[in-house]
Amino acid sequence: MSKNKLRKFSELLTYPHVYQCFDWHNPVLHGIGMEEFALKGNWNQLHFKNNHPITLELACGGGEYTVNLARMYPERNFIGVDVKGARIWKGATQSKNENLANAAFLRCRIEQIHEFFEQGEIDEIWITFPDPFLRDSKENRRLTSSFFLNQYRKILKKGGVVQLKTDSSPLYEFTLETIAQDDNCELFYHENDIYSQALIMPELEVKTYYEKMHLENGLKIKFIRMRLH
Repeated sequence: MSKNKLRKFSELLTYPHVYQCFDWHNPVLHGIGMEEFALKGNWNQLHFKNNHPITLELACGGGEYTVNLARMYPERNFIGVDVKGARIWKGATQSKNENLANAAFLRCRIEQIHEFFEQGEIDEIWITFPDPFLRDSKENRRLTSSFFLNQYRKILKKGGVVQLKTDSSPLYEFTLETIAQDDNCELFYHENDIYSQALIMPELEVKTYYEKMHLENGLKIKFIRMRLH
């Protein structure tokens, strides 16, 4: 492991708004100084110290959406989730330096997300440029597969919203098919080229590192907004 990664991992252990699960077989969260935290059902009470709605950014990478939405909506709480600590470090450091008290980060496997949030604790989910896992054998690893939608149902409020932003046409089409096959999933909006017209919501103006790269390469950005019942 490089010295740069080791430095980032060490710094994350000093950040009071970063929580990590180090053992996937024992889903316990550790925060600053490796202290254990039982936050499931208590994120607003124990961490944010308010009753504001919580939005998750899944597969957040550098946390561009988490940081930018926290700036845009100080009356809401945002948590970036990713399995890679070195990725989370960027957004965690940025939000720390800007004193964004409504931004936090969680390092865990997304398939275990229900271990760290209670039913109804989350209002909204953003999935921003996830790995599309194009092989058919990896279909269940796609973050909009039926498996993951059912994991989200375990933590979302009734009628919670899930939003996908991607450059992948196969993932976009797969997600639409998944929604069509799910009687308890309601499609609100979908567009296979969001920048070909006026954006329907200001949140879409946020561009991640990967999105900027995709746009430079001439790829179209797609967006899906759905409600889970």
